[in-house]
Amino acid sequence: MSAHAKICGLTTPETLDAALAGGAAFVGAVVFPKSPRHIEPLHAATLFERARGKAKIVAVTVDADDALLTGIALILKPDLIQLHGSETRERAERVRLLTGAGIIKVLPVRTHEDFVEAEAWEPFVDHLMFDAKPPEGSHLPGGVGARFDWALLAGRAFRHPWFVAGGLTPDNVGEAIRVSGAPLVDVSSGVESAPGVKDPALIAAFLEAVRSA
Repeated sequence: MSAHAKICGLTTPETLDAALAGGAAFVGAVVFPKSPRHIEPLHAATLFERARGKAKIVAVTVDADDALLTGIALILKPDLIQLHGSETRERAERVRLLTGAGIIKVLPVRTHEDFVEAEAWEPFVDHLMFDAKPPEGSHLPGGVGARFDWALLAGRAFRHPWFVAGGLTPDNVGEAIRVSGAPLVDVSSGVESAPGVKDPALIAAFLEAVRSA
C-alpha cells in the first residue's frame, strides 16, 4: 500500500485545491505567528472549509495556550491538532479534551536515542511525526528544510500510522518512503518557490511521487 501525504502550511485557495486534486490525505494550517506560513484561525476556517470531508484538516501549533487552542477549535474545527513545540504528554491530554480534536505530536530526531520518547508518547496521540531537529539557532521548530537519516526508522513498528517529515521534496520523497517504511509523509518547504509561498506544480509533483513510491 502506498503512503499518504500531508501538505502543510497552505495559505491560498490555489494551493489547497492543488493538494486536494492530487489526493492529499491531510492538509495543514500553521497557526504560529513566527512562521512564514502563519494563518489566522478565521482566515484558515474560510479557506479550509473546501477541504472538509475530502482531507483531514490539521491545525499546526507550537506551545499554544488554552485561549488560542479554544479559538482554533471553535473557529477552524480541525480534525487534528499538531503539537510542534515542547508540549508534554499531560499537555497533549489537555489539548484533546479542550479541542475535541485528535493529536499529532512531532518528535525531532537525529540519532537512535531520539526514538526513546516515542513509546511513551504513543498512548497519547493519533499519529507521531518524526521530523529533523532544526539547525542550531533556528527560531522555527520545523519547516526549514532540514532532514535526518531515514534509515533510523527502518524496521520500527508503532501503534498508530506515523509520519516522516523534514527536508522532503518531490525528488526524494519516494526514497524516504522506501528507506523508512513510513505510511505517512509531511511536506512544507519542499513544495515552495520561496519561504511560505507554495507552488501548485510542486504540490502536484510531490503527491504524484508519493503515489508512485
